[in-house]
Amino acid sequence: MNGLNRVMLLGNLGADPELRMTAGGQAVLKLRLATTESYLDRDKARQERTEWHNVVVWGKRAEGLGKILGKGDRVCIEGGLRTSSYEKDGEKRYKTEVVATNVVLSGGGKNASRPAKQDDAEPPMGPGAGDFDDDDIPF
Repeated sequence: MNGLNRVMLLGNLGADPELRMTAGGQAVLKLRLATTESYLDRDKARQERTEWHNVVVWGKRAEGLGKILGKGDRVCIEGGLRTSSYEKDGEKRYKTEVVATNVVLSGGGKNASRPAKQDDAEPPMGPGAGDFDDDDIPF
């Protein structure tokens, strides 16, 4: 049986993106995305719940987005979940992140009124692959 691993998120960046290069020369961009939903509790009072998501973008798209994205920007992310493990202080730990295949700027953030520069054009997205060699430190 085949499965489907797809995630779609619409939210705001909680920090400036972090662009790094792997030892193999491939760009990787790490994003912290906040999604907030509103609901009514038992007393009919409006409540908000914010979830934080770790998002990774690979390749040329990472380089282009790293130039134009900033804290507070509203983006729509599409991709899939990937869980990996690492050791810290002799203990095995796990991290789950969204590997983005599509990133759409949705406006409404701090850069919403800023005109795009000519070199800010987004390159086509290809599947990102490769091991992150630079510290292998999770978010």
